[in-house]
Amino acid sequence: MAKKITLLGSTGSIGTQSLDVVRAEGFEIFGLSAHSHVDLLLAQIEEFHPRAVCVTDPAAAQKLDAALAGRAGAPLLLRGPEGLRELAAMQGPDVVLNSVVGIAGLGASLAAIESGHDLALANKESLVTGGHLVTQAVEQHGVKLLPVDSEHSAIFQCLQDAESAKSLTKILLTASGGPFFGMKADELKNKKKEDALRHPNWNMGAKITIDSATLMNKGLELIEAVWLFGLPPEKIQIVVQRQSIIHSAVQFSDHSILAQMGVPDMRIPIQYALTWPRRGGPAAPELDFAALKVLTFDVADEETFRCLAACKKAIAKGGLGPCAANGANEEAVKLFLEDKIGFLDIGRLVEAVVDSDRFGGSYTLADVYECDRMARAFVHAHL
Repeated sequence: MAKKITLLGSTGSIGTQSLDVVRAEGFEIFGLSAHSHVDLLLAQIEEFHPRAVCVTDPAAAQKLDAALAGRAGAPLLLRGPEGLRELAAMQGPDVVLNSVVGIAGLGASLAAIESGHDLALANKESLVTGGHLVTQAVEQHGVKLLPVDSEHSAIFQCLQDAESAKSLTKILLTASGGPFFGMKADELKNKKKEDALRHPNWNMGAKITIDSATLMNKGLELIEAVWLFGLPPEKIQIVVQRQSIIHSAVQFSDHSILAQMGVPDMRIPIQYALTWPRRGGPAAPELDFAALKVLTFDVADEETFRCLAACKKAIAKGGLGPCAANGANEEAVKLFLEDKIGFLDIGRLVEAVVDSDRFGGSYTLADVYECDRMARAFVHAHL
């Protein structure tokens, strides 16, 4: 019987690449969600015939409702953040893949876990903002948390031998360095969104591409790795690997290192999360070592790219520190994409919000959302 998937964020970059994997593997789609891209969602409905769909934007939901009116076999239409959580919790799929962008994905991740679903997680903000809540729920409900980010998938793949995994001493978390690698503040101060959106290796959505340019993405992935693999941040080394061929590596007690390599194509980690523990067929082009010629390694520049430094401060503070950093970043990136602030303002604002409070201690889901609200308000108060 074909595996059934609920795919949250099906019209985004990860979502559309996930559907490539679904086609190749012959999986079935139980549910789909989108924010506002109704035309693409309609095409996906016609191809995959989901039982239920959710649209979180009210106007877009109304448009989809009108388009589906009178159609035989039309899926159940859910709306808004509540509908997204309801879709994530619905019984029927074997796995829920959450590729929603931002903190908007946290509630859906928790709903899927609490309903007993294995969760393939591309929404890194679920762990960044609510890592304690998510990992506690995973343990309580006995489900699997399968990483989709290329770096965390690489680490996960390298730790499949349970005996070796007990000897893990260090994680080498790789970064491409983004489009501005090697530049200093004077060169970055006038960079526009068009410059920042030109990633040298990866084809991604706008928000994560900006995060890659600021190195915020690597800071978020550092926080995510702490929750996923149980190592303290000082045991996770960020290594710039410009070609994006080594996706991350692990070091064991004997100083042996295992790395996962492949072309920079998100369909590889997506497929591994959806087929685990087996491997599927070719999801992407083969890596040609003869054409590769060279692999380079470097150190991330935290002095210039302050988002990474801010994330390390946030981890050290604990509690809601990472949530505050994420909320400030989401709001700052939105303003940057609207041409309302400069590129370097993103790092300035993220670091400022982390420096503004102690943030330690335990927290509830309500606390997470309140911290996110306050971080966004802080950004607007300090433009």
